[in-house]
Amino acid sequence: MQATTHNVAHGGADEAHHHEPGFMQKYVFSTDHKMIGIQYGLTALVFLLFGFCLMLCMRWQIAHPGQPIPLVGHLLERVLGDVAKDGKMSPDLYNSFGAMHGTIMVFLAIVPLAFGAFGNYVVPLQIGAPDMAFPRVNMASYQFYVLGGIIMFVSFFIPGGAAQAGWTSYSPLATSIPTHGQAFWLIGMVFLISSSLLGAVNFIATIIQLRAPGMTWMRLPFFVWAQFVTGFLLLLAFPPLEAAGVMQLMDNLFGTSFFLPTGLAVGGRLADISGGGSPLLWQHLFWFLGHPEVYVLILPGMGIVCEIIANNTRKTIWGYKSLVYSVLAIGFLSFIVWAHHMYLTGMGTKISAFFQTTTMIISIPSVILLTCFFISLWGGSIRFNTPMLFALAFLPMFGIGGLTGLPLGLAAADLHLHDTYYVIAHFHYVVAPGTIFAMFAGVYYWYPKMTGRMMSEFWGKVHFVGSFIFMNIVFQPMFFQGMAGMIRRMADGGANYSAAHNPGAIGGLSASMMGLHSVILWGAVGLAVSQIPFILNVFISMKNGKPANDNPWDATTLEWQTPTPPPHGNFAHAPTVYRGPYEYSQPGAKKDFTPQNQA
Repeated sequence: MQATTHNVAHGGADEAHHHEPGFMQKYVFSTDHKMIGIQYGLTALVFLLFGFCLMLCMRWQIAHPGQPIPLVGHLLERVLGDVAKDGKMSPDLYNSFGAMHGTIMVFLAIVPLAFGAFGNYVVPLQIGAPDMAFPRVNMASYQFYVLGGIIMFVSFFIPGGAAQAGWTSYSPLATSIPTHGQAFWLIGMVFLISSSLLGAVNFIATIIQLRAPGMTWMRLPFFVWAQFVTGFLLLLAFPPLEAAGVMQLMDNLFGTSFFLPTGLAVGGRLADISGGGSPLLWQHLFWFLGHPEVYVLILPGMGIVCEIIANNTRKTIWGYKSLVYSVLAIGFLSFIVWAHHMYLTGMGTKISAFFQTTTMIISIPSVILLTCFFISLWGGSIRFNTPMLFALAFLPMFGIGGLTGLPLGLAAADLHLHDTYYVIAHFHYVVAPGTIFAMFAGVYYWYPKMTGRMMSEFWGKVHFVGSFIFMNIVFQPMFFQGMAGMIRRMADGGANYSAAHNPGAIGGLSASMMGLHSVILWGAVGLAVSQIPFILNVFISMKNGKPANDNPWDATTLEWQTPTPPPHGNFAHAPTVYRGPYEYSQPGAKKDFTPQNQA
C-alpha cells in the first residue's frame, strides 16, 4: 500500500508541479536513480579502460623487459618522471601499475558497473518503484565513489608514485614502502567502501519497501534477487576492511603497530616501531571482504545473464526457485570460505580442513545456477542477438573459472599453485570473460531503454567475436605457465629467475613457457583493438541508432512496460503485478510473452 501511494504521488500531483531542472541538477547533482545509474556506468567504463591500459603496459614490460614501451613510453616519462626513464618501465612503476590495475578493475570498474550502474538503473524499474528509497543517499554514494576514484588517480602523480604493495595491500610491506601512495590508496578505499555501504543500504531498503502491489518475493526478476544478495554481501563484508584500512593508515602515518610485528627489519635494520601487531590480522580482515567480493562481482552478472537467456529463448527460465535458493546459499557460504586464500600462512590441519570443506560446498550452488541456465536453453527458440552471444559466452567462461578454482581450494594443491600465474588465470576467467562479458551483455540489452536507440548488431557481433577470441588467448596460456611454476608479480616476467638461458637451473622455466608472454601480449593488443567497435557503437548509436520502441525485445519484466526512456517517476500509472517474471510462450496466450502487469 505504501508503494502504491508513493507511485501515485510521483506520477500524479508531483508531476503537475514538476519543473525542468537545470543542467547541473539534471546531469551532475541528480537524485534520479536512472541518471545516477548512467553516471555510474560511464564513470566505471572509463576506469575499466584506464585499468586495461595499465595492463597493456605491464604485459609489454613482461614480454620485453627493459625495452621502451611503444607509443606511450616517453609520455609516461614526461608525466611520471624517472620511474619511466627513457620510456622504460622500472620495477617500482611495474609494482604501482600492478597494484592499481587490480584496485581499479575491482573497486572502480566492475563493482560500480555491476552494482552501481545496472542496479541503480534497472532494479527500481523491475520492482515497479518510482525511485530508490533514499535518493539523496544514492547521489552521495556516487559522489563518494568519484571522490575515491580521483584520490586513487592523483596518487600516480605524487612523489614516490602510487601504491606498490599489490591490490591486497599486505602488511608489513604496505607500511615499509617509502611512498605516500599507500596512504592515498587507503584514503581512496575508505571513500569507495563508504560509497558501497550507502548503496547497499539503499538497495536493500528499496527492494523490501518499494515493490509494486502484487510483486511478491517469488515474482521478483532474478536480477533483483542477485542485487539484493549483493547488497547484503557489501553491507556485511566491507566494514571489516574499512576498519582495517583506517588501522593500516594509522600504522603508515601515526606510528601505531596494528599490523606490524615485533622485530620487523626493513633494509637490514630494525624498524623503529612499537611492534606487537599481527600481519595475519590484515589478511583475515582483507579476505573476509575479498572472497564475498568475488560474488559481488559475479552475482549481478548472473542476474543479467538470466534476464537475457529467458528473453532470447522465449521460454520460462528453468528452475527459478532453485536459482533463488542457490543465490541465497552463495550469499551465506561466501562468508565462511575466506581463509582458503591463506593456506600458506601456517594454519593447522583442522582449520584448513574446515575451509577446504566449505570451499567445495560453495561450488554446489554455483553449479546449480549454471545448470539452470544450460537447461533453459534446451528446446528454446534461441535468438542469437548480441546480448545473447555475450550471455552464452559467459556460461563456459565462468565454468572454466569456477572449475579451475577447485584445486586452489585444496590445501595440498594450493601449496604448489599459490601466487602463480594459475591463480591469475583462474580469477580472471571468473571476472574478465565471465563478469565483463555479462556486463557487455547488459549494456547491449538495456541500452535501448536508456537511450531510445538500438546499438548496431553488426558491430556488436564484431565486438563479441574479437573479445571472445582474444580474451582466451590472453588468459588460457597462464594456466600452463602457473602449473610450470611461474610466479606472479615479477616485473621481468621471471626472466632472471627462469632457465630460459640456463636450462640446468633448478626451479627454472623453459623457453617455451617464457615465450608465452609474447603470445599473451599480442592477445592483449588484439583485445584492445576489439573494444574500438564497442566504444564507437555506444556513442554513435545515441544519435544514429535505429529508434527503439518501449519494448524492443518483447520482454515481460516491468522495466519494458515504461515509456522509453522512462520519465521522472518511471511509470505513467502505478503498476500492479499479476504474474511471475518470465512467462514466455504460455499455452493459450495471444503472444509469446505475457508482461508481469498484464491481468
